[in-house]
Amino acid sequence: MTPSRDISRLIEIMAALRTPVTGCPWDLEQDFATIAPYTIEEAYEVADAITRGDFDDLREELGDLLLQVVYHARMAEEQNAFAFGDVVEAITRKMIRRHPHVFADKDGNIAPAGVKSAWERIKAEEKAERAARRPPEETAHKSLLSSVKAGQPALTRAMELQRKASTVGFDWNDPRAVLHKIREEADEIEAALDGGNADELAEETGDLLFALVNLARHVGADPETALRGTNAKFERRFAYIEKALASTGRSLEEASLAEMDALWNEAKGAGRPASGAPTKARSGQG
Repeated sequence: MTPSRDISRLIEIMAALRTPVTGCPWDLEQDFATIAPYTIEEAYEVADAITRGDFDDLREELGDLLLQVVYHARMAEEQNAFAFGDVVEAITRKMIRRHPHVFADKDGNIAPAGVKSAWERIKAEEKAERAARRPPEETAHKSLLSSVKAGQPALTRAMELQRKASTVGFDWNDPRAVLHKIREEADEIEAALDGGNADELAEETGDLLFALVNLARHVGADPETALRGTNAKFERRFAYIEKALASTGRSLEEASLAEMDALWNEAKGAGRPASGAPTKARSGQG
């Protein structure tokens, strides 16, 4: 099979990978739930390439993201739910419907001021149509939290759920109370460790993360931004360890955990100002 600019070739490749016996063992084991994290990851990598202005990377990452769409569509086709063509038809129908000022069937254009209102009206109509297709038990109750979008990253959505609940007073009044909750959740994880149940540990870990997001909200920090900063700090400090070992002709694999921990503490210290002295920002932060 050869590469091609035609989307049908990518669909054929995906079908071959998912063909029992002759396909790829890893691809055959996957389902919607196991592929979903990769879909999110690829979307973030597209955003990163855009931020860096790297069009070569953007081309590659858009391809990776397109593969995710083809992958999900293939799994749906195997279940006789829908195929890739149905996905394309659905989005083209939606775009035509949402842009009557561009794809109008009869004469007449919408003034720029009316485009936004038309867009919102059509989106509301589509939302009502989707709700009508759901089983009655799914639409019987209209929750305060229903307006929080389900497709957001988990940290962002946790923040929005908490903010929405806080509008009716369901909230803590003091960040210290949130700290108490964090300690409580950590104790529950410790108890779950004794039981060794993986599902329970995952649930308790989620509870702890939710509480940490609540703390970030109460101290005015965006959890996504805060975590990105910590990720960058971790990378800098780990690079310090690698460089320090390399300067002595050693690799990470040759170092003990105690040695790496000592270098980590050095990296932390390198980012802190000495008493009465300016910061030596060789690596890391305080």
